[in-house]
Amino acid sequence: MTAVHRVVVLAVDGVYPFELGIPSRVFGAADGRYEVRTCTVDGRPVRTNSDFSITVEHGPEALRTADTVVIPPFVTTAVTREVPQAVVEALAATAPGTRLVSICTGAFVLAAAGLLDGRPATTHWVVTDLFREWFPKVALDPDVLFIDDGDVLTSAGAASGLDVCLHIIRKDHGSEVANQVARMCIVPPWRDGGQAQFIQHPVPETTASGTATARQWALENLYEPMTLTDLAERSHMSLRTFARRFTEEVGMSPGRWLIQQRVDRARHLLETTDLPVDEIAGQVGFAGGTSLREHLHAAIGVSPLAYRRTFRGAPSPNPPSTTAHTALRTR
Repeated sequence: MTAVHRVVVLAVDGVYPFELGIPSRVFGAADGRYEVRTCTVDGRPVRTNSDFSITVEHGPEALRTADTVVIPPFVTTAVTREVPQAVVEALAATAPGTRLVSICTGAFVLAAAGLLDGRPATTHWVVTDLFREWFPKVALDPDVLFIDDGDVLTSAGAASGLDVCLHIIRKDHGSEVANQVARMCIVPPWRDGGQAQFIQHPVPETTASGTATARQWALENLYEPMTLTDLAERSHMSLRTFARRFTEEVGMSPGRWLIQQRVDRARHLLETTDLPVDEIAGQVGFAGGTSLREHLHAAIGVSPLAYRRTFRGAPSPNPPSTTAHTALRTR
């Protein structure tokens, strides 16, 4: 019988209620595999960024029993370069090896405490300039939804907290459990792209002649070799117009999008089948196993076999995710 994994959520002053509730909602849907507790640094109520405060049942002592600690975001006006001493002391009480997770501006707490020095990390794209200025020792990547660096995971704004919590469940218990949790929460098991697609930029006018038809055809025929010309013809556009319109609608180039779809389909087959790597490569449209290995490694930093071991839930003495960081990024 596997022991229940304890997740402790540390609420700080100015916390966003939506993100505060994400760990409880997601981990709580995993059929009793996790126990979620919420605490504050002193056991007292904290203000939210809304018109109410919250009262919790636990103080900093809960952090000493945590297997995973999650720090939800708080209003940017409360972001400071120095961490309040009470927060430093609370985090110092965690046991060695405790997994640390931040959502959005929660990364400022980890960085200010020196826990991200020399490590890859992300946060909300709105505050990346300030983050870089204050914490130059952190290898910040503002284009991803989350980064898994083994025992420390950081995620971008708001709903990326869902992404990173689902990723943790997949990492702990495999794809089948994570997919079931995603269905219960009515969210996608994973999202395409990174937060670069959400950075503010002019939105093109909606037209009847977009690229959706070409994208749908591509998804239904990933196993087929296809070119930009093939996709443009499906949309009845010139190459130049199609490439421009596609990037406006999707947030990335057609070539990058197509590779991403093939990688995502390959990931699904690695998780749910025992097909050899070369056969999976053929089914998703890569030239061969070598091409699949290169693209998968470029996207998430691991080999197909390492990915399959991790997300099929099979025990491994040296899980690849503890030795190489994983980022869900726009590629």
